[in-house]
Amino acid sequence: MTHRSALHGATAALALLTAGTLPAVAQTAPETHAVSETAQPRLDGLADFVDGVMAQQISSHEVAGATISIVHDGELLLSAGYGFADIESGGRVDPEQTLFRPGSVSKLFTWTALMQQVELGRIDLDADINTYIDFHIPPFGDRPVRVRDLLSHSPGWSDVSGISVATVEELTPYGEWIQQHIPERVWAPGTEAAYSNYGVALAGYIVERVSGEPFAAYVEDHIFSPLGMQSTTFREPLPGHLEDRMATGYEMEDGRLVAQPFELFSSIMPAGSGTSSARDMARFMIALLNGGELGDVRILQPRSVDLLMRDSLRNAPGLPGMAHGFYVVQETGPRLVGHGGNTGDFHSNLILAPETGFGFFVSVTGGSESSVGRTDLTSAIIGRVFPQDATPREARPESEALPVGSYRMNRRDYTQAPREEYDIEVTAAGHDAIRIRFRDDTTYWERIGPLTFEKVTGARQGGPFDRASFHDGPSGLVLSFSYQPYMAYHSVDD
Repeated sequence: MTHRSALHGATAALALLTAGTLPAVAQTAPETHAVSETAQPRLDGLADFVDGVMAQQISSHEVAGATISIVHDGELLLSAGYGFADIESGGRVDPEQTLFRPGSVSKLFTWTALMQQVELGRIDLDADINTYIDFHIPPFGDRPVRVRDLLSHSPGWSDVSGISVATVEELTPYGEWIQQHIPERVWAPGTEAAYSNYGVALAGYIVERVSGEPFAAYVEDHIFSPLGMQSTTFREPLPGHLEDRMATGYEMEDGRLVAQPFELFSSIMPAGSGTSSARDMARFMIALLNGGELGDVRILQPRSVDLLMRDSLRNAPGLPGMAHGFYVVQETGPRLVGHGGNTGDFHSNLILAPETGFGFFVSVTGGSESSVGRTDLTSAIIGRVFPQDATPREARPESEALPVGSYRMNRRDYTQAPREEYDIEVTAAGHDAIRIRFRDDTTYWERIGPLTFEKVTGARQGGPFDRASFHDGPSGLVLSFSYQPYMAYHSVDD
């Protein structure tokens, strides 16, 4: 079931690097953080722990294949493959060779490229985005969208549909696509986060415009090649030398895993068309955890890495919010930042603990349940490496009403009528608890503070523990979740 391949030292990990660095610019030392004893990573036996979790995922979560890499203090601790890269041929997942689609985790490369151009003085984070593009995006009232608003997913515009196509012939170059699909402005930029694929595609286009290099070539020349990431690309279809190494994507049909065609997202290329291996993602993580440097190669200055991981905007007081490009997974014990990614067939996560030098990447393919498997594996690793205690419960005073009712996702295409899949239903579950129903899933949450609830799990040990907070918005209560700092849910009038 398991194919492991680990590099046990930085020297071996750096041997494949190409020479050369980015032009030097003035740098500021990154912020330093004191790491508490409880935040030190628990690494003993971690490989066997991951093996056990993955055995469970494959048996019960429709996982066809998975790949994972774990790094700490500049070294690759674990690189492992599980299950099949191709069920029909019997080919197993090889973490060194097998390629997966990281989906929106690809956005982290785009933000890295953007910050490179900031360092070179070609982009001002507080400038109107129209400064850098060859078409016009109208402001909301008198407030233009700034580059900084793209980083925090707060441009204040509608989501867009139609980001994937079935055949190469249907692909539109992303620079043309974003000009043809300018989103509707819905609220003032910089005020509320609502995840935006369009915004990241636009950020990549800005990089292309100011650098004078096509985006796919730019990231290859300035990120992938310098870091020795020889198996990573944004190009679709895949270059010939990578095509045979691609894991097959799967979906569950009539009780069996059925192979799916290679997915195409080049219409929003910088937002999600990446392909990579666990080995390559480990090199990227090590560079970010080392202030932008891997061996004698530097892709970012420490101050730029610090900005990417630093707080920008939060939807709910008291819950983690957005960093810059990254989102905050947890704020303390230690601070974790990361990004998730979903295509139709692949489900991924990248999580970093910058205070401790720890990080991991995971990607899986399989039936719809494999997405849950990805999330469960991520939570299992976090809870194993950085265990936490559940928050003490607090009784609700009679003056505080339970926030029951319907709430609607702010991340949606506002040119279309709202669909039921956008809505959450909150009902009372006794005096101090609520139930939250989203689609076919119902969860139970207990009160830990004013209009704040913690999700109850079966074990209630180790964590991580999800929280939900209700807070005042412009037209009623707004519901936010700790695990979704990039979205919010607004109350819906009956």
